[in-house]
Parts: sequence; structure tokens; C-alpha cells
Amino acid sequence: MSPNRRVVVVGDVITDVVAALRGPLASGSDTAAEIRFSGGGQAANTAAWLAAQGTPVTLVAAVGGDAEGRDRVVELGAAGVDCAVETVEDAVTGTVIVLATAGERTMVSQRGANLRLTAAHVDQALAGVPDAGHLHLSAYTLLDAESRAAGLRALAAARERGLSTSVDAASAAPLRRVGVPAFLAWVRDVDLLLVNADEATVLAGGLEPAAQARALSATARRVVVKRGAAGAVWADRTGALCSAPARRVAVVDVTGAGDAFAAGLLTAWLAGTDPATALARAGDLGAVAVSTLGARPKP
Repeated sequence: MSPNRRVVVVGDVITDVVAALRGPLASGSDTAAEIRFSGGGQAANTAAWLAAQGTPVTLVAAVGGDAEGRDRVVELGAAGVDCAVETVEDAVTGTVIVLATAGERTMVSQRGANLRLTAAHVDQALAGVPDAGHLHLSAYTLLDAESRAAGLRALAAARERGLSTSVDAASAAPLRRVGVPAFLAWVRDVDLLLVNADEATVLAGGLEPAAQARALSATARRVVVKRGAAGAVWADRTGALCSAPARRVAVVDVTGAGDAFAAGLLTAWLAGTDPATALARAGDLGAVAVSTLGARPKP
């Protein structure tokens, strides 16, 4: 795909309340932290990182009829993201409380209006972007039963329009809840599946990463296993296997690192680069993300 073709990202918009803890969480007591309110959501973050790389990008999502929803749309527009975002007046915008340490984050989520994304809105949004060349789906849309029809319609509509497709597997615990066979059926034959180490273990078992990627390539045409500080692995149906180390940086906050990685990977892969180059570009962008507080690129 030409690098200037538009990417459509379908998924979630969230308000992140990020607490970067200054020490171990003192359960039942007080823990000092640096706290920040900012835009989040896997799909919205990936769209923002794509826009920061100069890729034309449209976000298809839903927010509530509240000030937070309006703020999220305004900040995404300021970041260069075209927003095909539906406002659901009787819903609240999704919110996530993120407890972040140097190497991990724990999230407490209220999905809010993200659960109200509809297949009809997805169709309407895709009809409005005739220059689209690729669709990227946050699997949260599939993992939530209320929005699943929208996620499935996004993948089907992309295929009908001849778009390439990618899916980020999103989160290990919801994958376990919906079940591996169901999820693999939903994402069968997507062009690119991204999974982190925990998600790869849920979907492919306790194999070593290259074997996990190979196993999952029976479902998706290409698979990337994201391993954080241990780098990443690529496998595809041609038998190609590639790995790349992570760039070593001081870790401040890992929130949004996977979303930045996805944006770097997509930007490079859609421009026609080889897997090693795509992984390197993804790792570079992930390193930028973990070096700062928050899930989005800095203005």
C-alpha cells in the first residue's frame, strides 16, 4: 500500500487517569504518585501515533455526551486525527484508572460509550473515507459483547472494500473470558495480528515466542508477538521468521507503548518495508512512548 493511503482505526476512546506510583502500592493506605488526566484508549492512541508519523488516519469510535467526550475529540483533532466519532448523548465517555510502575501497569476500566459503537456507524464512517487503504481494529471492540457486531462489521466491510486489515488483541483477561476458539474465528485471515506476551500465551499456549507466532499464523497471515523489553517476533505464512531487540531506554510509563509500537509497525509495513525494518521502526516508537508519562505522542 502507498504510504499516503489512509488508515481507518476502529475502537475505543478513553479518558486515562494515570497514577505513576513512586513505590509499591500500599493496599488499604496511601501511596505517593504523579497523577495525570489525559486522552487514552487503544484505538485512539494508535490513531494519534499514526498521525504523528504523517499517516492520514480516521478514527471510528463513540464517546458520551459529556465534557470528557468533547475534550477527547478536540484533542484528537488537534493531533491530526480525523474523527468519525459518534456522540451517544445518554452515555458517559469511557474512563480507565491506570496504576503505573516502571515496568507494568494495572487498569481499572469503565467502558462507557465504547460499548455503544454500532455496525451502522462503522458502515457510515467507512463510506466517508474513499481514500482508505487499511483498517486497524482494537480487539476491545470484539471482546465486549455489546460492541462485537461493530467490530465484526468493520473487518467484513474492510474486506468488501479491498482494504488490508490488522487487529491488536487488546488484553489477556478478556481474551480468556470470550474463549480462544471464538476469538480466533473472529480474526481469521486478517493480514496482521498483534499480540503481547500474555495474549500470545492465552491464544497459543506456553510455547517460546517464535513458536507462538508460527502457531498463530495459521489464523492470521502475519503475526507479531510484542515482548516489551525482550523485543518482538514476526512470523507469517510464507515461513518468514524475524526478531528484533527492544531499544534500551529509561522507562517512565508503559501506558500506550503497545499502541505506539502498533503505529510504528503499520507505518513501516504499509510503506512496503521488510519485517526487520518494520519491527525496528515499531520498537523505536515504543521506546519513545515508554520514556514519557501518558499514552499519546507529545505535541
